[in-house]
Amino acid sequence: MREAFHEQLDGIFQDLAAICSEVETAVRLATEALLSGDADIAQQVISADVEIDRSRERVEDSAFLLLSLQQPVASDLRTVVAALRMVSELERMGDLSVHVAKIARLRVPNLAVPGEIQPIIERMAAVAEDMVCRVSKIITDRNVDDALALVHADEEMDQLRRASFAELLSADWSHGVEAAVDVALLGRYYERIADHAVSVANRVVFVVTGENPRSVDS
Repeated sequence: MREAFHEQLDGIFQDLAAICSEVETAVRLATEALLSGDADIAQQVISADVEIDRSRERVEDSAFLLLSLQQPVASDLRTVVAALRMVSELERMGDLSVHVAKIARLRVPNLAVPGEIQPIIERMAAVAEDMVCRVSKIITDRNVDDALALVHADEEMDQLRRASFAELLSADWSHGVEAAVDVALLGRYYERIADHAVSVANRVVFVVTGENPRSVDS
């Protein structure tokens, strides 16, 4: 009975890693649409979000079924509850990718990101995509060291966010309010993707060790 339970639990984590891969694709394609002004790619991201939502529902159904049919001990219960929270975070990351794609689509045939700030947004997007990729492996391997290391990538994202604000507030900014709002929102979306990635990684640490790394750091 316990062996079957843990097989089902492992299956949930495999599903979480698969959703993470879907999110990684969404981040990559949303960025491609943003930087190329391709409305078709933007729409592809928006349409694909339905599948991420359905995947979340399947994970939730599986987790609730485990809770209702089994009697998990404390550590197993911790894992199931963490999985439920993780899938919610992953879904939100997919939603944020959709927000990026919608800004890209809204500005077609123009680009939402002015040329001089494109390097910052490109780097934010690359950091976000890399973090999502690493989270997928962290979920699969349940590697605490890799999970804790993700914080350093998030620190770079925070620095990039500050750099984008410096550009927006510069006296040299000549692209108007609309472009400034777009860039501010895009920076926020990529930053939040990174934040959710760290949160998922922290939940993996909690599953493995029973400790919340945020509490330890504080």
